[in-house]
Amino acid sequence: MAEENFIDGLNKLTYGLFLVSSSDGETKSALVVNTAFQVTDQPAEIAISVNKNSFTRSLILKSGKFAVFPLEEQTPFVFIGRFGFRTGKTFNKFENIQNSVGKNGSPLILEHTLASIEATVCQTVDLPTHTLFIGQVTHTQVLNPDGKPLTYAYYQNVLKGKTPPGATHP
Repeated sequence: MAEENFIDGLNKLTYGLFLVSSSDGETKSALVVNTAFQVTDQPAEIAISVNKNSFTRSLILKSGKFAVFPLEEQTPFVFIGRFGFRTGKTFNKFENIQNSVGKNGSPLILEHTLASIEATVCQTVDLPTHTLFIGQVTHTQVLNPDGKPLTYAYYQNVLKGKTPPGATHP
């Protein structure tokens, strides 16, 4: 058996692709991550990993709230690029995108998403390049009950997507 480097091995872990949004009450932003998972069920808590250079991370730190959206498998690449390859500092990612405001104040993205999971930050873990946010779930909503989740493997192997510099990487 050939020895693999650590990235090859980590790429064998299963991941989804998710949007994460937040707002400080005046400004809103969202980004694509591949690290979002349920931590506990009583109380319901989820965790997300966000690059320290991300504008959305600064909004999560300021507001203490975020929302997570599993993307559907048929999400157009241009939609992924809108949230994954551009910064909310200089680009309005929500222009011409169907969205609303969640119960916790985070933007809800209503296109190409399967569900919204709103959370309040209860713990952060400082990592070298990322911040791990653990949030208590405050509200969920199924947006597309028949949709199939977009996995990171499907994104890489079928859509031929690449992870941009600074993005969450397995």
